[in-house]
Amino acid sequence: MKPANISLKTLSILGVAIAIALGPIALPEYQVSLANNIGIFALVTLGLILLTGVAGMTSFGQAAFVGVSAYTTAYLATSDQLPNWLGWAAGSPWAALAIGLVLTLAVATLLGGLTLKLSGHYLPLGTIAWGLSLYFLFGTLEFLGGHTGISGIPPLQLFGQTLDQGYELYYLIWVLVLAAVIVTLNLLDSREGRAIRAMRGGQLMAESMGVNTYRSKLLAFLVAATFASVAGWLYAYTQRFVAPAPFGLQAGIDYMFMALIGGVGQVWGALIGAATVTFLKQWLQDLLPHILGKNGNYESIVFGLLIVWLMQKAPGGIWSWLSPKLPDWKIKQTASPIETNEKLPRRPQPQAGEIILDVKKVTRRFGGLVANNDLSLSVKAGEILAVIGPNGAGKSTLFNQLSCVDTPTSGEIHFRGIQVNGQTARQIAGLGLSRTFQHVKLLPTMTVLENVAIGAHLRGECGFLSSALRLDRKDEAKLLQEARYQLERVGLGNYLHVEAGSLALGQQRILEIARALCADPCLLLLDEPAAGLRHLEKQALADLLRRLRTEGMAVLLVEHDMDFVMGLVDRVFVMEFGQRIAEGLPEEIQKNPAVLEAYLGGAE
Repeated sequence: MKPANISLKTLSILGVAIAIALGPIALPEYQVSLANNIGIFALVTLGLILLTGVAGMTSFGQAAFVGVSAYTTAYLATSDQLPNWLGWAAGSPWAALAIGLVLTLAVATLLGGLTLKLSGHYLPLGTIAWGLSLYFLFGTLEFLGGHTGISGIPPLQLFGQTLDQGYELYYLIWVLVLAAVIVTLNLLDSREGRAIRAMRGGQLMAESMGVNTYRSKLLAFLVAATFASVAGWLYAYTQRFVAPAPFGLQAGIDYMFMALIGGVGQVWGALIGAATVTFLKQWLQDLLPHILGKNGNYESIVFGLLIVWLMQKAPGGIWSWLSPKLPDWKIKQTASPIETNEKLPRRPQPQAGEIILDVKKVTRRFGGLVANNDLSLSVKAGEILAVIGPNGAGKSTLFNQLSCVDTPTSGEIHFRGIQVNGQTARQIAGLGLSRTFQHVKLLPTMTVLENVAIGAHLRGECGFLSSALRLDRKDEAKLLQEARYQLERVGLGNYLHVEAGSLALGQQRILEIARALCADPCLLLLDEPAAGLRHLEKQALADLLRRLRTEGMAVLLVEHDMDFVMGLVDRVFVMEFGQRIAEGLPEEIQKNPAVLEAYLGGAE
């Protein structure tokens, strides 16, 4: 696909920038004030889009981070009894912004360190717990005004200008919102962004590709906290009054509604969701008293019903419903550049015949069940070894131990002379082992090219700041070029910009092999690579594995297709009930009585 000169991303940013510039001209003063609130809400919601929609971590505590920054700003702006060491910050908006950011990130790092190790429903419950704690803390501390709050915040002064009018704050708020959108878009289109996006599709896959999943989760958490902190700073100077109520659990739920309604997986959904919820609540507050003839909380009841209806009609949010209906200006989303003369460095390849993997007397027990019993095997450079056996033989358990997903109860596993028992999948990936999965693990809404580029994660160098500021293009070009090379190598070169989820199952398995090769391994572990492949695809896969063997790569595969195995591999290792029953050349295994007995009735 040849990209157009103007990307959809650039067009979207330009369109929003023009709309922002025209806002105060086209809107009355009251609507400008409402737009200021929408901008602040959108900034907080943008963090939730990254944290929940992209990284898959539900949080109801964003409002508490807004409160940390807002209270810091209000306290520094109004207190006349600051400690001597903090006197320099009195009345300075820049100092309030900096200190608010530092304090918010410190709190977020502490809470993230505790919360992000939780999974399932415990994670959102954890965010509710500390969100409530911070909310009650705001109302308890006397120097923060208790439940009365802090009033009398002076207007914001920047560069000698006093920003005390709605339209003056408008431009500051929306410039910061647009900057946050650009940073988020840049981040998602990068090595760091792919790692964050992988959190939603499968952490085991990401760890096996060398991604530090805890670091990626914490990074998304801290970016979301940063956006909330900036929003809190803006809130304090916009409202000129800070009290606990806007930073409680209800506010956290409202922010989540904004993300869901706008499109929880879409960056622009933050703006749409914030505007929709704000206008809808305002409209209901104005309309319902006229219809019902009395005041009450009817707007909350009707709002809740409308939310349920909207989620049924557009479960992906307004943006997912709206985007297909927008005019087609034939301007396509461009992929990151993949043309460069530089190539990624490759690891030194082992000498022919070198023992890459050496397994000695490995046993794995699960309570009273012995899944693997006293297993020993080795794989040499330039060799293909097949591990076969009927259902329940313990092949998957062995495979997980070799890739450090699981740890043996006893025995030793050596990879290139290093004992790797107890190491993580990420650590052994860094040593040169790469794998595929029995049940395909990919990110279906990401392109084929991006999925494969995850495999090269450890070969990249640029971090968060380089990605956010778009300074990573040279490094990114090398990563994507490597991904394209591996895709062309396995026969998927025509599918670079296709969503991975639209591929057939056999193609998805081939994609996994390309992703594994992108890590530049010296040992490739393949879990049922021929499953779902047609005859010609199996032949192409066999040819590829033979080429890898001639290049000196070691391959260990678990497979059930005996015709595929016997015509390809150098040696076969046969298991039954967790034990080795035979090992040798393919022609020897086919005649082995113990193997024939194990497979009596058909191989699985």
